Amino acid sequence: MSLLGVFSQLLALITALVLAPLLTGWINQWRARLQNKSAPGLLQPYRMLHKLFNKESVMAEHASQLYRTAPYVIFSCMLLASAIIPTISTDLPLSPAADAIALVGLFALARVFISLAAMDVGTAFGSLGARREMLVGFLAEPALLMVLFCASMITRSTSLTAIVETLAHRELAIYPSMLLAGVAFTMVSLAENARVPVDNPDTHLELTMIHEALILEYSARHLALLEWAASLKLFAYSCIGLALFFPWGVAEANSPLALLLALPVLALKLAVGGVVLAVIETLSAKMRIFRVPEFLGTAFLIAVIGLLVNVLLGVA
Repeated sequence: MSLLGVFSQLLALITALVLAPLLTGWINQWRARLQNKSAPGLLQPYRMLHKLFNKESVMAEHASQLYRTAPYVIFSCMLLASAIIPTISTDLPLSPAADAIALVGLFALARVFISLAAMDVGTAFGSLGARREMLVGFLAEPALLMVLFCASMITRSTSLTAIVETLAHRELAIYPSMLLAGVAFTMVSLAENARVPVDNPDTHLELTMIHEALILEYSARHLALLEWAASLKLFAYSCIGLALFFPWGVAEANSPLALLLALPVLALKLAVGGVVLAVIETLSAKMRIFRVPEFLGTAFLIAVIGLLVNVLLGVA
């Protein structure tokens, strides 16, 4: 384990913690602008987190220890997921754990905890949100795995660092399977991050909300951790997309200069991706909850077709 590798890992953790709320604020700002609304401040997510961390926490009367522990577990899962994705460097001490299946497992673990916590207090909204969240996860996780396997078939590795290193140093080529995987990944990312057209992160209408129904009973620091974890999840999915489809600009091992240049490159790619996400949400309409299985089922089929294209073309 090199000293530069440890520094790269710490820098990746700090970058995720700092940039995740900023990315959320950037997307919210562009959504408001595209809808001709007054845009919130870019630093509004930081102000909200500061306010929530300084409030007194109020817990439900019958809440168990699971309910109190869940926000910390969910936040840790999202932070670890962000840490094992090669965002600014491939020289990471956690890179042996940066496996596609392990990454999806972290998302699944966080989903299980937030669903159990929502049902723990026995409210109708919590149980409704938990059922919907598990439905989305049941359909989205296989599609995400198929997307990751499309890239792993090309690079002959399920390690995210190996995928980035291989794709970034190959000759520029158009892989039909990766085009299909990109479409599927975009659909999964919208669903997993509670974005339009699957969910609306700003809604409090009980007939349509998914993510908000899970956290209605939380307050103060617990709510702050869950909101921060949601931003980290959006950041992690954005970085997965950049690692799979735009891997250029990530620093190699033992390259301090490239490490310094990787930060502004990452910020630029996230900024462009945030604008694209805001445009997609603005042009889309919120679909009915009963259409979500069709939406995610289509994403899974597109990803499977990408795998079959790899097999038919003999890409390796």
